[in-house]
Amino acid sequence: MLSRLSPILRHNRLFSAEARAMTRASLYHHARVLQPLLVRSSPRIALATTPNLLNVSSSDSSSMFHRRFHALRNIVGGGDWKLPKPAAGRVFAERRDSFLTIPRFRFSQHVPELKLPVLMMGDIVISVETAARQAAERGHSLLDEIRILVIHGMLHLLGFDHEISDEAEKEMEEEEELLLKSLGWKGKGLIQSAYDIEKTAKPLPEKSDDRKKGDGLRFYRPKFSYIFCDMDGTLLNSKSQISEANAKALKEATLRGLKVVIATGKSRPGAMRILKMADLAGRDGIVSESSPGVFVQGLLVYGRQGKEVYRGNLDRDVCRETCLYSLEHGIPLIAFSQDRCLTLFDHPLVDSLHTTYNEPKAEIISSVDQLIAEADIQKVIFMDTTEGVSSVIRPYWSEATGDRASVVQAQSDMLEIVPPGTSKGNGVKMLLSHLGVSPNEIMAIGDGENDMEMLELASLGVVMSNGAEKTKAVADVIGMSNDEDGVADAIYRYAF
Repeated sequence: MLSRLSPILRHNRLFSAEARAMTRASLYHHARVLQPLLVRSSPRIALATTPNLLNVSSSDSSSMFHRRFHALRNIVGGGDWKLPKPAAGRVFAERRDSFLTIPRFRFSQHVPELKLPVLMMGDIVISVETAARQAAERGHSLLDEIRILVIHGMLHLLGFDHEISDEAEKEMEEEEELLLKSLGWKGKGLIQSAYDIEKTAKPLPEKSDDRKKGDGLRFYRPKFSYIFCDMDGTLLNSKSQISEANAKALKEATLRGLKVVIATGKSRPGAMRILKMADLAGRDGIVSESSPGVFVQGLLVYGRQGKEVYRGNLDRDVCRETCLYSLEHGIPLIAFSQDRCLTLFDHPLVDSLHTTYNEPKAEIISSVDQLIAEADIQKVIFMDTTEGVSSVIRPYWSEATGDRASVVQAQSDMLEIVPPGTSKGNGVKMLLSHLGVSPNEIMAIGDGENDMEMLELASLGVVMSNGAEKTKAVADVIGMSNDEDGVADAIYRYAF
């Protein structure tokens, strides 16, 4: 929620021992400070400012705290927490040094073309949407949340850093609480609030069926560098659509520097077709022909620039047997061959794979021999009723494949036959190795049995509440359902 873009050297801290010895007149000689004002104009945020000159008497022998307080008081609008109305004029403020080596603050003008729901104030960037959500969770106004964040950010700019050590964290926490109290704020600062959450939260068992609780407050540094996300039953709701909330969360994650990678049983064209509807596909989206991704249950893995890292093919004899079974029993079958889908006869369920699940429209191949010879097949899917899959098709093929193939079930009305050892987890492992990324850096979100290995591999594995019981047993956290924007909830709770 708050990002410090350029670090300040601690030996140049504005209120160092040398600075404390200076008179206030010396310290703030010709200084100008900023009074930021928040103006909401959806979908963009405008920032108006009024430069204000600090008049400080050299005879004033106030403490180090009072010098800091007076500077920050002007930034957040005074002790009564009321800000003046927006004033016209340029949006900028500078802090010019006299003879002291102190930081220079420059607040650049908002750029509407970026269409970012953020306040951009030089070295401080605040996500207004996240701040609004946290303000609601903590029971105060958005404006108060922004003020708390400005205080926290300004302390960073003045050289404080709670991430250096426990001592540094304690120092910054005390300073933050003191300043906020003096400004009339009766609540807690950002550091203390986050600390209280960690201290009071009940630790979960290693594998739990309970969701982690918390008020959503998080420091601004993302906890993970990558999010691996399943689609059907996870990112997509029961209508195979991506909700506005889920799309928004993914976009915010990418804005914060997190890399989102799709790990799905779908083909790449199928994933792109759905995500394009939410403006998440293509060059600037999370999936494209030139981006990393794990598709077809980990049988097609693409790395940097969309380069193929791995392709696994189903045994040809198994392919032939599944095709013959399909014809004999009249059960529709779809064979996946990279970006193509192939079938032996037309059927409403085959059509639904395209119309409902957005996979490429299946090409009807006239014979089994021709289908086998057409191309390498990565997997085949049988489609039937939920009862037919569970009571007839799965038991038969679990035995018939032996060690030549494995059965995977991502949807209750589908059964997939894949090469032995196939899993999204293995596909994710190969991609991580290619990217040089540790599993400790990733968060994974899924729902089906085919997501189990991926969730176990990740530093944090989140399963949707609509997920399979076996998957819930291995996940770290059980989130909300795919019809309750479970992906968005998981990202906001655990990734930021």
